[in-house]
Amino acid sequence: MIEGLAVSGAATEARARLAGARRVWLIGTGTSLHAAELGAAELTRTGVDARWIASNGFERELLRDGDAAVVITHTGHTEYARRSRSLLLEAGVPLVSITGPDVDWPEAVRTPIAETSETYTVSYTAALVVLAQLAGATAESIQTVAAALDAEDNDVPMPARAMAIVGPGPWSVTAREGALKIREGARILCEGFDPDRLLHGGAVPYTSADTLLVLQPDELTNGIRHAARLERMAVTTWTSKVRTGSPLLDQIPMTVRLQRLALRFARLRGQNADVAITGAWADPELWPN
Repeated sequence: MIEGLAVSGAATEARARLAGARRVWLIGTGTSLHAAELGAAELTRTGVDARWIASNGFERELLRDGDAAVVITHTGHTEYARRSRSLLLEAGVPLVSITGPDVDWPEAVRTPIAETSETYTVSYTAALVVLAQLAGATAESIQTVAAALDAEDNDVPMPARAMAIVGPGPWSVTAREGALKIREGARILCEGFDPDRLLHGGAVPYTSADTLLVLQPDELTNGIRHAARLERMAVTTWTSKVRTGSPLLDQIPMTVRLQRLALRFARLRGQNADVAITGAWADPELWPN
């Protein structure tokens, strides 16, 4: 899938649509919001004034002359994403949508594989690739990422109670995305943090019954790792040697590792990793189309 996107050129026209914009909004919900955050950081790195925002917080009043926008929605059915798209179309703003293959929107870059999991694993990594292409990533750098996808890790112990994932900078977004996948797929209480948020109150409830996974640690995150060990938490560190020149693309191998971890935990707990929303939470009135 990643290799196919690398050579497809699907984002070339979309990138031209954003060219010259004074400011670019990246809009998403849940997993798509994590993609929007990484995409905004990547575009900012290339000199674009890029802002990420949750779909439910986007309003037409935020727009000004020279704006463009990217709406990320895996299915095209998310209510707030559809609302944001409608506002942008009414305002005549240059628009790119990143969607799955079954969404028939003329401005869309459609990723090639229809998502079958409610946790949106394939479509999330595909959206990251498209966002990197919008920021100018080359086919060679994308293929480097595809070649670096690691095998499943078995060194993270199943938490007895809860789990925290922490990483600095863009790795904190990947930490939050990984935590969401573990919550949804394995039904384990799991949270993702940057080092500051973990230190400023986030770490307080964690005990020796809990697990900490550290991603790509810097000096402060190393200090957190040491403190967690003193608190007798189970601590594992994951690092990646992938260096494409794109901080966004560099997240993909780690993201896939976390997706596989969520799957391993789900299997150990006898959970269906592809079904996230059940019971009263699945009431259709909560999920209008």
